[in-house]
Amino acid sequence: MRALLRIILLLGLALGAPAQAERIKDLGQFDGLRANQLTGYGVVVGLSGTGDDSLDYSTLGVKGAVSRFGLSLPAGINPALKNAAAVLITAELPPFAKPGQRLDVTVSAIGKAKSLRGGTLVLAPLLGAAGQIYAMSQGNLVIGGLGVDAADGSKTIVNSPTAGRIEGGATIERSVETGFASKPELIFNLTDYDLTSARLVAEEINRSLGASAARAVDGTSIRINAPAGAEARVALMSRIENLEIVPAEAPARVIVNARTGTVVINGAVRVGPAAVTHGKLTVRIDEEPQVSQPAPFSGGRTVVTPSSAIEVEEQGSPMFLLPRGARLSDIVDSVNRLGASPGDLVAILGALKQAGALRAELIVQ
Repeated sequence: MRALLRIILLLGLALGAPAQAERIKDLGQFDGLRANQLTGYGVVVGLSGTGDDSLDYSTLGVKGAVSRFGLSLPAGINPALKNAAAVLITAELPPFAKPGQRLDVTVSAIGKAKSLRGGTLVLAPLLGAAGQIYAMSQGNLVIGGLGVDAADGSKTIVNSPTAGRIEGGATIERSVETGFASKPELIFNLTDYDLTSARLVAEEINRSLGASAARAVDGTSIRINAPAGAEARVALMSRIENLEIVPAEAPARVIVNARTGTVVINGAVRVGPAAVTHGKLTVRIDEEPQVSQPAPFSGGRTVVTPSSAIEVEEQGSPMFLLPRGARLSDIVDSVNRLGASPGDLVAILGALKQAGALRAELIVQ
């Protein structure tokens, strides 16, 4: 328990340490320069008996694949495809990607296939949200998982054998227009909403490029005057990305994971004046049945007489006082002295929040 609280303290002290300058490019990105998700449906063949068997999706997929070569399966016959599997293919198209470049793809089984190890993805298109084809995928899968079945029905599975990747498994056929060269202004969007950080970014750009070059329009977006032409804009964006600012301090937050008992407190958390005590009540019940044996030749019967002993033990805990403006280190030191477990810490923080003494947002996951 103390080790966990020590970790919490180190994380909080790291967040509470003096802020360091960061590049603007690490705080967000320019509008329009984003990745696009691609999805496709395909068939993996060459499996060693671990495919979908009679799943209709894979049967139709194989029929479609062979029809490209002028072949057709006899009508009314659906082969048992133990060596093939129907899969979904996903990839991410980065900004400025050009036709001919290659993408990594992830392939995942959608049916009853037990493993895709040793399989080969048959040529399949990858579509964007609008339904247009942006890439074509094909190649041999690399599977990081393993599944083994024994004759008695037992099985062992390591990671996931029904999903794998193909490095450079897709070729880009169509590029996405970013529009950054034709927009009247450049817009830089922060990854995390923060009014102060948006103001600091705008001020740093103005110091570098001149007054009124940039203005923060809300807690996320900074509008920047931009010259005409893609080449001039690329040079300007590169210059802006490498400017450095000291970001605003993060809002005070306490994150509690109720499932794992993990508690993380950042260094901005403050506690108002409060007195805390946390005791433990232990109730122990011991059953000691007694056997009553009648005297010889008395005609009585042997009976068992119940006997219970109840003991109540309360572990007294000293009350500790949190002064006004107590920081993370004060909180953790006090909880350590109290001997509270992570679960107890959650209860203490919740009570402090209800009492109005915790100056932070309490987030329970």
